[in-house]
Amino acid sequence: MLDVPFLPFCAFLGTLGLLCVAMVGTWCQHWRGGFSLDGSSRTFNWHPVLMVTGLVVLYGAAALVYRIPNTWSGPKLPWKVLHGSLALGAFILTVLGLAAVFCFHNSQGTPNMYSLHSWMGLGTVLLFSCQWAAGFGAFLLPWAPTWLRALYKPIHVFFGSTILMLSVASCVSGINEKLFFSLKNGTMEYKLLPAEAVFANTLGLLILIFGVLVVAALARPSWKRPDSDSPDSRQPLLSAER
Repeated sequence: MLDVPFLPFCAFLGTLGLLCVAMVGTWCQHWRGGFSLDGSSRTFNWHPVLMVTGLVVLYGAAALVYRIPNTWSGPKLPWKVLHGSLALGAFILTVLGLAAVFCFHNSQGTPNMYSLHSWMGLGTVLLFSCQWAAGFGAFLLPWAPTWLRALYKPIHVFFGSTILMLSVASCVSGINEKLFFSLKNGTMEYKLLPAEAVFANTLGLLILIFGVLVVAALARPSWKRPDSDSPDSRQPLLSAER
């Protein structure tokens, strides 16, 4: 990998994440009619915005917390709390995004959970919920034994990256599915690549790039927290040193 300083890389990644959120909001506002809570298609529009914001961008930020150089020394608890809080915020937004699409489907009489996108998305959310609960129990509760933390840590790290890539795949497939459903008439057919299709396809590519860059940052050895700090990660939550 290129020898890029971590903080400028994070600044670029943060800008890219904000651009993804801004673009999905613009897409839903400009082309899809905006937002509401009346059960119409405008209620559905909350779904892509909340999913991209929570399941991709905020989750990606949570994954990178321990790569910040300031986390490499001193008490680890504040960074644990930040990591868990960001992940919890991402989970809450994701649940709200699911509620929006179920509300829309139920109000319109549309079946739920029939597409590959829906299966993949719900599976990702369920895996995410298990990941958060297991991480909370293993790393934040004071009575979790040292051997359990050591055993679960590589599993937690692996599934962290896996969930992010599944989230990206779910969002990209959802964008494509929405375009197929929405662009049907003779002048706006998807195959004719109207402006909305170009915009949404670009959004999908940016989401994919964001996810790949986050996974690349997680895999880079020089950006990992040194192992010498690992004993601190096994301190009880209520330790006086924290």
